[in-house]
Amino acid sequence: MSSALDEDTQQTLAAGRDTAGAMLRAAQKDLQKVFIVFLVGFLGTFYALRLVVWDFLKSVTEAQMSAHIQGNYDIIAQTPFDVILLQAKIGLVSGIILAAPIFVYFSRDALRERGAWPQSPVAPWKLAFIAVTTALLFVAGIAYGYFVFFPFMFAFLAGNAISAGFAPTYSIVMWAQFIFLLTVSFGLAAQMPLAITGLSYAEIVPYETFRDKWRYAVVAIFVFGALFSPPDPFTQIMWALPLLFLYGGSLYLAKVVVTARRGSERVSVPAVARRRWNVLAGSAVLGGLAVYLFYERGGQAGFNGLLARTGSDYRILEPGSTLGLSPEVSLAVWAALGAAVFVLGTLAYVVYGAIVEAADPTEPGRGDPTQLDISRLDAAGVRAAPPEAFGGLSEEEAMAVAGDAVDEGNHEKAQAILDRFDETEEQREEGETEDDDTIEDRATRAGGTFLEELTDGETGEDDIGGYYTDLAFILDSITSKTFRIVVVFMLVLAGTFGWLYTGGIKDVYEGFLAQLPAAVTPSEVINVVALHPVEALIFEVKFSTLIAALVTLPIVAYYAWPALRERNIVNQRRRSVFLWTGALTVGLLGGFVLGYTYIAPAVISWLVNDAVQAKMIIAYRITNFFWLIFFTTAGIGLLADVPVLMVLLNSTGISYQSMRGRWREVTVGILAFAAVFTPAGIMTMFLVTVPLMAAYGVGLGVLFVVTLGGRRNLAPARGADV
Repeated sequence: MSSALDEDTQQTLAAGRDTAGAMLRAAQKDLQKVFIVFLVGFLGTFYALRLVVWDFLKSVTEAQMSAHIQGNYDIIAQTPFDVILLQAKIGLVSGIILAAPIFVYFSRDALRERGAWPQSPVAPWKLAFIAVTTALLFVAGIAYGYFVFFPFMFAFLAGNAISAGFAPTYSIVMWAQFIFLLTVSFGLAAQMPLAITGLSYAEIVPYETFRDKWRYAVVAIFVFGALFSPPDPFTQIMWALPLLFLYGGSLYLAKVVVTARRGSERVSVPAVARRRWNVLAGSAVLGGLAVYLFYERGGQAGFNGLLARTGSDYRILEPGSTLGLSPEVSLAVWAALGAAVFVLGTLAYVVYGAIVEAADPTEPGRGDPTQLDISRLDAAGVRAAPPEAFGGLSEEEAMAVAGDAVDEGNHEKAQAILDRFDETEEQREEGETEDDDTIEDRATRAGGTFLEELTDGETGEDDIGGYYTDLAFILDSITSKTFRIVVVFMLVLAGTFGWLYTGGIKDVYEGFLAQLPAAVTPSEVINVVALHPVEALIFEVKFSTLIAALVTLPIVAYYAWPALRERNIVNQRRRSVFLWTGALTVGLLGGFVLGYTYIAPAVISWLVNDAVQAKMIIAYRITNFFWLIFFTTAGIGLLADVPVLMVLLNSTGISYQSMRGRWREVTVGILAFAAVFTPAGIMTMFLVTVPLMAAYGVGLGVLFVVTLGGRRNLAPARGADV
């Protein structure tokens, strides 16, 4: 039997196994040292968590909480082994991270033989600088998370849960994993200046790419924040804003470094210092005077008072108490240091200005090739000029410059200008033609291959190729209305989320408890807890998205209706959308009232009956409890809409026989939907699938009666106006 992997993949895996084996053999004699480092990291992390870290994380969590919130939130262990297993897992990861560099170092011989080790030596000071910078940036990112982000975020999340009537009872596993995930993400995000500067300096990614693609960077930052931070606007802004400022600072730093690299060979630092000696001397006087005035004119007392008001114990000492010298001499020393700092800063500024001037001077024709002044060049210069110098010229401009050269008597230059302009235009036209042909050919081949794989070359109306053609045609017809559809979707999502977020979820919860029978009092099911810090917010986002999708579907149908009619999928006119929407809304509301009034209370009562009789404490997770309410209320309405929708589809031309014959495809589709949009678990998936299939069976029964066994469908004749 042939392998499922292609030859290249097999070779890559084989090379990876060989490299791993060679690394183990090369480091075999030093594996004991690697294991010792791993063990130190494992045990150190294990006991640090036990003795210090848990208390520190709890203090960070409570830093901005009010006394009321602190008294109503808890961190719990769900099983007897939660804490010790969590400590072991974190210690294991820490030990592996610490031991990995040591293992790679001891296996460097095997990597060197396979060309995976740098051949040219790197200066130790460069490695030390990169390592120190990486560590400082990582620590800075973590510091922002622990001293700014986490305290405000946890106070907000816990306060929101309590105001909704729920108990923020965080599982120590989920709470710790959430904190550590955000910690790592903050540390990695803080590496942005080093990454952008390094990539720009090495010209792996040009600085101009980071500068010109800043809009994509902003989108990426918010997407990254949506993945790692809670899904509410407040914490996402707290996440994204520092990264945006960091990106801007990284761009400036990369510009400085790249400019210095490109122009450093043209600039002599001593020459710049000699030329700007007056500026340097003035900065020295200014620096020394600033230090003197700070101590002699009340600056020290004012700054110490500011530190005292902020609660800090740090103070700036008098000059005579720091260096062991007299106050006058100490003040002179500090003034000299201030002057030196100002001189160094000013020197860096003027040298950078000289580098910028050398790399991209203001006179035309240097730096940016598109700004090259062709009229100032001779014939040889025109022939040697880069193509970009002619790419921005129009035909009239090129003729004007050539005419000026003719007027000057330089016919050779005029001919060179026209030749280079014609060459540039031909290259541009050829490039555009090749790009268009390549894109068209690729699109044609991809589309043809895709359809051939789906349909084995057939694209008839009754096979999957025909369905694909219909779907592509319908999607294309609503493309121009995408903005309106998205606006409606976002407005409904934001409105629903805002209502739930500002107390609507509490109203739903209390209203549902009022529907329960007297045998199950609200006090017995009042314990709805949040085991994860963002559990309530995630439910609100998912529920809001579902409501927005339901509201937007009729609008999508309204705009897609002409295409559906043109493809003979429906027969009625577009006004039928209002009939569909009204019928489905009535079915949804009727099923919701039935579920909210009778079915949901009966299901909850049956589920808690044994626990109530045994006098147990009932504590439901927010997500499980509210999805149960949704499935037993709005879910009943959705089930009621299934037969209604089948009758409506029959009136559009989909026959009873087609619906009965396609029950397998419907089952697969419902299973896929349940697997994606329901809480995790096989049982939950089948709890959704079985009622939907039962409703589908009821719809077939209704259609059997309405269509007289399929002999008389509700669809009008083709071409009839309805």
